[in-house]
Amino acid sequence: MAKASKTAKSDRQKVIDDIRRSQRNAEKRQGRIIVVVCVAIALLIIGAAAFSPVKGWIERQQYKGKTLGEIGAGAEVCSPVVTRDAEGNQDHVDEGVPVDYEFAPPAFGAHWNVGGGVAPVSIATRFYTASTRPPLEALVHNLEHGFTVLWYDETVAEDSSMLAAVKSIAATLDVNDTNSRYSFIAVPWTAEDEKETGAFPDDQHVAFTHWTAKGGKSGDQQEGVWQYCSEPSGAALDTFMKDYPYTDAPEPVGGGQMG
Repeated sequence: MAKASKTAKSDRQKVIDDIRRSQRNAEKRQGRIIVVVCVAIALLIIGAAAFSPVKGWIERQQYKGKTLGEIGAGAEVCSPVVTRDAEGNQDHVDEGVPVDYEFAPPAFGAHWNVGGGVAPVSIATRFYTASTRPPLEALVHNLEHGFTVLWYDETVAEDSSMLAAVKSIAATLDVNDTNSRYSFIAVPWTAEDEKETGAFPDDQHVAFTHWTAKGGKSGDQQEGVWQYCSEPSGAALDTFMKDYPYTDAPEPVGGGQMG
């Protein structure tokens, strides 16, 4: 009787040991699964973060060695040029004082006047993002000195292909600017700008602006110039900058004297 009880006890212990062994194995398998899942998620996060810049770089390569007119869409994606009487030449306001601009984006108006490449901004940087863009009041001073500004909205900013075209346009004008002919910068028109000043016309996501004095400096000759496009077009920009060179501005300094 005692022998049978000892055997039963031994059998129970074996069952308990088997259960514990199974539990440990299950916990190990679960731990391995958790590690694998965490690694997979981490790789996906890293891959997603790296994908956009890599994709953008690849897309920019298609424009390597291309002329301005060969970058982006054809000129047919752009609407006719619009001009309006301009004002604001030499109308300087203190740095930090906001200016309410009537048109989206501005092509003329009051502006800041700060040295050291603040307002107007230096030509050393040709392409800006939402996090690096100077204030509108500084950029309008560049317009007064003959710059053409390409503005791109958030539709372009979120489209790697169109953004690659904008970056390539800026890079091409930069590398070929040997005598200040290409006083040009590309900047975003943000959601905050849309809220405060307005959006581009329907289905238009790019705008070129210029401030022209039409060969003279008197106020009655000055105009703001706009051309809107549904997507970036180097061909349209090429024509725009030839029709409205920096030399026809109210104060045609151009980019060469601004760093």
